[in-house]
Amino acid sequence: MSERSTAMRVARWVAVLVIVTIGVAAFALSFAALKELAIMARTPRELAWLWPVIVDGTIIQATISMLVLARGPERRWFLGVLVCGALVSVVGNSVHAAMAGQHLPWWAAALVAAVAPVSLLVDTHGLGMLFRASNREPETVAELETPAVVISEPVPADPPRPAPAPVRGRKPAARRDPAKVARAIEMHADGVKFPEIAAALGVSPSTARNYVGKTRPADTPAPAPAAAPVSAPEPAPVPTAPFTAPIRPVIPVRPRPVVQPMLPIAVGGA
Repeated sequence: MSERSTAMRVARWVAVLVIVTIGVAAFALSFAALKELAIMARTPRELAWLWPVIVDGTIIQATISMLVLARGPERRWFLGVLVCGALVSVVGNSVHAAMAGQHLPWWAAALVAAVAPVSLLVDTHGLGMLFRASNREPETVAELETPAVVISEPVPADPPRPAPAPVRGRKPAARRDPAKVARAIEMHADGVKFPEIAAALGVSPSTARNYVGKTRPADTPAPAPAAAPVSAPEPAPVPTAPFTAPIRPVIPVRPRPVVQPMLPIAVGGA
C-alpha cells in the first residue's frame, strides 16, 4: 500500500513538472510569434512585445477567474473571454507562420491594432465582475455553492405543566367480624358505653361506634327497599255506538169474524 502511494505521489510531481515545462515552452514560442506578428502589422519594434503580453494576459486572467468563480454566474463571461483569447493566439501564430517576413494587409493590420483596446475593455469589465463577486462572497456565492436549506421558525413549546399531586386514597377498610359487630350492637342496646364495648371487643372506641352507628351485622340482611306501587294500567276507552231502538216487524192482524147468535127457527108441520 505504501509503495503504491509513493508511486502516485511521484507520478503527480512528474506530471506537474511536465505541464510547467510545456507551458513555459508554449508561452515562449507564442510570445515570439505574436511579437513578430505585431511587427508585421507595422507596430514599432520597441513596443511589439506588449501585444503578446495583452493576448496571453487576457487568457491567464480568464482562466484564473473561471477557477475562482467555478459556480458563479460570471463563469460564462470568463469562459467566452478565454475562448476568444485562445482563438486570437492560435490564429496569430498561424498567420505568423504563413506570412513570416511580410507585411500584413491593411485589414489584417487593423484587426491586430484593435486587439489592444478591446482587451482593455474586456479585462476591465472582468476585474469589476471579480470585485462584485468578492463583495457578495459571504452571502450570495455561499448560497450558490451550497443547497438552500429552509429553516422554519421555531415553534414555541408549551410550558411544562406541573405534575398532578398524588391523590392519597383511603386505606381499604378492614374486613369486619360479623360476630363483633353483632356483639357491639347487642351491648349498645343493653346500655353499655362505647369505651366498654371497645374494651370488651379489643377494638378502639371509634371502631365500636362505627360498628353500632354505621354498619349492620353481616348476617342480618338489609331490608330490601320498598317497591314503588305499580298502578294498574287504565283500560283504554271503548268507543260506543249511539243507541238505536230495534225495529220490530209489523205483523198484520186479521179481523175476527163476527159470530151472530142463531135465532130459533120453528118448523111447522101440523
